[in-house]
Amino acid sequence: MKLKRLFAGFVVSLSVASVGIGCTQQRDFQADAQTNPPTSQPQTQAPERAPDVPYVPTPEAVVDRMLQIANVNSNDVVYDLGSGDGRIPIVAVQRYKAQRAVGVDINPERVREANQNAQQANVTDRVEFRQQDLFETDLRNASVVTLYLLPEVNLRLRPKLLSELRPGTRIVSHAFDMGDWKPERVENVDGRTIYYWTVPENVPANLKQ
Repeated sequence: MKLKRLFAGFVVSLSVASVGIGCTQQRDFQADAQTNPPTSQPQTQAPERAPDVPYVPTPEAVVDRMLQIANVNSNDVVYDLGSGDGRIPIVAVQRYKAQRAVGVDINPERVREANQNAQQANVTDRVEFRQQDLFETDLRNASVVTLYLLPEVNLRLRPKLLSELRPGTRIVSHAFDMGDWKPERVENVDGRTIYYWTVPENVPANLKQ
């Protein structure tokens, strides 16, 4: 009987000690997580549908000129629709000091690559990459929108841009225009065409379609 009581006491002591160790480890882990937050990439998932355009990166000289034409500065929030490897949002905050930049791409591989590039450039505090359908993205916070899509995609996107973006928001497109919405500026850089518009105060009815 005495042996049973001794054994029971030993088990209780061991259990209490184990709980103490577990709580200490949990507290230490929580403290470490606060001082050294994880650097893992945001979760991505399979796209809901095929991308609207193939991935073709914009040359660096064109990226620079697009952001120069849009006069990107520290007051701007830049949205890049079809952001690929993330070069436009990264350059926007790194070189042109944009307040914030958001890249949108439906392809999870591109989003992972863009996040890695943002980490390497040390701009993750000001750049965000979203795996989203660009036609579903809320654009109301943008002051600058950059595009490298296709003519038919630009035309489908035009009503959304004109309905969601505030008057004065700048839009820059690499390679493709927006039909009968005439650009305010057209430039050629190394054989590549750049188109520039600003959202008008009063949008003509024909452009909303």
